[in-house]
Amino acid sequence: MSTEPYVHVPSRASEGLDEAPSALIAVQAGLSPRLYNSDLAPTTREGRHWSSYSIFALWANDVHSLGNYVWAIGLFSLGMSGGAILGSLAFGALFLFLLLSLSGFMGEKTGVPFPVMSRISFGIHGAQIPALLRGGVAIAWFGIQTYLASQVLQVVVIALIPGAAGLQDGAFLGLSALGWITFLALWVVQSIIVSYGMEMIRRYEAFAGPIILVTFVALALWVLIQADFQIAWTNDEPLTGVDLWLNMLGGASAWVAIYGTFVLNFCDFTRGAKSKKAIVKGNFWGIPINMLFFGLIVVVLAGGSFTINGQAIASPADVVAAIPNTLLLVLASLALIVLTIAVNLMANFVAPTYALTNLFPRHLNFRKAALLSAVIGLVILPWNLYNSPVVIGIFLNGLGALLGPLFGIIMVDYWLIRKQKINIPDLYSEHVTGEYHYRRGFNPRAVIALVISGVIALLLTFVPAFQVVSQFSWFLAAGLGAVAYALLADRRGPFRDVEAGDIAVTPTH
Repeated sequence: MSTEPYVHVPSRASEGLDEAPSALIAVQAGLSPRLYNSDLAPTTREGRHWSSYSIFALWANDVHSLGNYVWAIGLFSLGMSGGAILGSLAFGALFLFLLLSLSGFMGEKTGVPFPVMSRISFGIHGAQIPALLRGGVAIAWFGIQTYLASQVLQVVVIALIPGAAGLQDGAFLGLSALGWITFLALWVVQSIIVSYGMEMIRRYEAFAGPIILVTFVALALWVLIQADFQIAWTNDEPLTGVDLWLNMLGGASAWVAIYGTFVLNFCDFTRGAKSKKAIVKGNFWGIPINMLFFGLIVVVLAGGSFTINGQAIASPADVVAAIPNTLLLVLASLALIVLTIAVNLMANFVAPTYALTNLFPRHLNFRKAALLSAVIGLVILPWNLYNSPVVIGIFLNGLGALLGPLFGIIMVDYWLIRKQKINIPDLYSEHVTGEYHYRRGFNPRAVIALVISGVIALLLTFVPAFQVVSQFSWFLAAGLGAVAYALLADRRGPFRDVEAGDIAVTPTH
């Protein structure tokens, strides 16, 4: 913390304001406009509106994503029984409940978003490394998920207006005319929602959650009726013995890895949580309970379709496409679009928005950064990325492999090295005596730990010889990052616990 004297702080309480005026961002001597703006600032306690239901709604949407269903139904096709699938999801849910609660508590205590949280272990400028890695992965997937949702929307449009099928002929930059219309429509909707900030995202997730749960219950009932309420618990070649247990544990690990991005920046959402109790309660109902419910739906969809035609479906979208009633098909398709938007907002839009805000805090607020993220997600032509094995297999998987080590480093630094003692004002100070200045704003020990563990994580991901442990790569990578940093970290301190005080801001949107 700077030893320079304080300058005038426009106090909210003394001047009758809800928050510090945005025109007077530099509220204390030593707080840098290169590190602080009203969207990166800590949240005030009274400005936090994320209840246990808000957090549950996040998981009600994200757990039931189409990608998750495709992955889990694939376990059935690999020979895992319905019971084994439920067991695998249960193991993964327990791990996730623990990891996400630890990550969530960090946001609740400090009130800061992930890029600012990363300054604790990587330094005030070194934090750009984890922020941009997380944001880079997310922004590519934002565009890809929007493209996949646009394909479902095309089905809806053609069902309502059969003549629109002619717009699928030809292509411009890889998309047909109907493809461009549906993609841009969803792109605009998501851009509008996120431009109104985290509070609008919270409201959308709360709205979408019940719709998604009801939709998948209805799809499961539809399959049960078609199968005369008879479902197959295994396929024709079920796994047994050691192979079964290895696949169960591998599935649990892969389930955690799917959320490897989200466990990093969960604080982006819990910085608005009302309390730790709200996080625990929301996570409990949203993760172990909701994930077991998800597993039951998977077993019904996979086992029921196997009973009907001798093979499991690949995705719930296959069930929707087979609905003979046009109205029901349209309603189910729209529900899947609502779901994809909900997942995209939370998993792939918030992270790059905060990353860009952190990169240019003097020029970008949350709204401007959100619109810039959306533009980038458009100009990269994500449908071409999705159809490129090189991009998906090397670029995105390579970036994703580095997120495990980042989690290990950040968790060890916060929970074991500093023991939750965080000097929040110093997260925004460029003064050389600042607690997170390290060396020119970078913590070389954290960077070295990331390089060491990151190289090994990439080897585990891409070298065929390590294929046998690939399902456990996220845990191995996170563990390597944690151990490397635990050995390299400077434990001398002193570590001070300083609250945000008047630099905290009540969100206005």
